[in-house]
Amino acid sequence: MLTINREKLFSSHEAFWFLIDFLMLALLLVNMAWIIFDTIYGLALVQELAQREIPAFAAFYAPIHKHFILYDIMFVTVFLIEFGVRWIRAMVNKTYYRWYFYPFIHWYDLVGCIPSGTYRFLRILRIASIIYRLDQYEIIDFKRTRLYRFLNFYYEAFMEELSDRIVIKILSGAQEEIRHGSTLITRIRNDVLLPRRDQIQDWLSRRLAETVQNGYIPHRATLRRYLEGCVDEALQQNQEIRRIRQIPMLGQTVSSALDAAVGDIVSHVIHQILDDLATPQNHPFVEDLVAGLIYESEAEEEDANHQLIRVVNEILDLVKAQMRIKRWRASL
Repeated sequence: MLTINREKLFSSHEAFWFLIDFLMLALLLVNMAWIIFDTIYGLALVQELAQREIPAFAAFYAPIHKHFILYDIMFVTVFLIEFGVRWIRAMVNKTYYRWYFYPFIHWYDLVGCIPSGTYRFLRILRIASIIYRLDQYEIIDFKRTRLYRFLNFYYEAFMEELSDRIVIKILSGAQEEIRHGSTLITRIRNDVLLPRRDQIQDWLSRRLAETVQNGYIPHRATLRRYLEGCVDEALQQNQEIRRIRQIPMLGQTVSSALDAAVGDIVSHVIHQILDDLATPQNHPFVEDLVAGLIYESEAEEEDANHQLIRVVNEILDLVKAQMRIKRWRASL
């Protein structure tokens, strides 16, 4: 049910204009109802039925129907006066960049005032604009009405069906192009990646250095203890170290020294690698990495293209399957 927020209505500095909106909305609803009724009454079958079943009403309404345009012009006069007042207000408040923008932006208000059967139904747009404005200012809550839920449900269902069919058609076309030997992947490499190789290398180098600095350096001691623990566990399982421990008197000392030496060497090597990656000296490494990814032999490139095409097609198939799921049906 449509409710009016009276507190917000009367506390707003636009209260007078909101009341005008309500008045115009009432006039528009009455006018549109009358137009629809008169259009239906204009059918010969309806007139014959009215003359046979309710002759008194038919006799009363016959002259009104004959001169209906005159009655409609009275409504149009009120609509044009209200349009002119709002136009003057927009000019005074400089709502738009130019004074003559208002009639172009609110064209449906003017076109709907044409007293012709086709154009008169554009007044529905004016009704919609008033309701939208009142809803935006939270004077009314149209979204909670049953009519809005009904219309919104079928609007969303229609848009979902339409958009899904369009997306599936586009994806199917893309798959066909890929299957028939599209050069897209080669063009991406030659036209996009290769011209920007230096920028890619610089960016990867910086990101790698930042990642190592932020992720490794603060946890250097923790990583060292972890590596020493891993080395010690590996040496405990080593058969040669076990034999050394069995040597009388010196076995335990030698094995302990080996444990410490190997652990220290492994930790030092890994720390040195990560320290190098955390500095600009990692650029040659990144350059080799990028070159290895971009430059491939012809056979490797063809195999990679086939694999990539398969992956892309499978992904597109999954997307199309997901698009075929109708969410609006689940809400019924």
